[in-house]
Amino acid sequence: MSTTASTNQSTTESLTAPLDEHQSDKSKQYLTFDVANELYGVEILKVQEIRGWSAVTQMPNAPDFIRGVMNLRGSVVPIMDIRRRFNMPEIDFTPQTVVIVVNVQNRTIGMIVDKVSDVVDIEQSDVREAPDFGSAIDSSFLEGLSPHGEDMVILLNVDEMMKGSDLIKVDDIIQNQEVEEL
Repeated sequence: MSTTASTNQSTTESLTAPLDEHQSDKSKQYLTFDVANELYGVEILKVQEIRGWSAVTQMPNAPDFIRGVMNLRGSVVPIMDIRRRFNMPEIDFTPQTVVIVVNVQNRTIGMIVDKVSDVVDIEQSDVREAPDFGSAIDSSFLEGLSPHGEDMVILLNVDEMMKGSDLIKVDDIIQNQEVEEL
């Protein structure tokens, strides 16, 4: 259901409808963003907040795609560079560069992206399976692909991106730093 259609519902329907009616089995909302001139999306329910880019504290022995950590209201949050995670060329950060803070698997992590685009409704019937790229690209990071206007949205599976030994290593580094600070 589009946002406009939701707005046009009567007040009575709005008050009696389930809280997440707009996210039925048929559609989900995604926050879309650009990385290297490609459009990506993450499920909006995973997004905690969007922050402008600011310097982070670098962590020794962290994987290359982890730029560092930031203090987010007293919590140490690792910041992942999507370009590095996907082996894309790096660019200088611009005023449009943002950190999308997501909550997955009982952890909070920030993702650096080139710019935020929009929140879109995507019909689940329009989502196509991600092609198998062989060993060159870990397709488990991809939830699928969906047309949106003239663009193709690459839907990320952030739960899968947050798995793996590299991120467990980051958790260990952060825990060790927090213990040292005590």
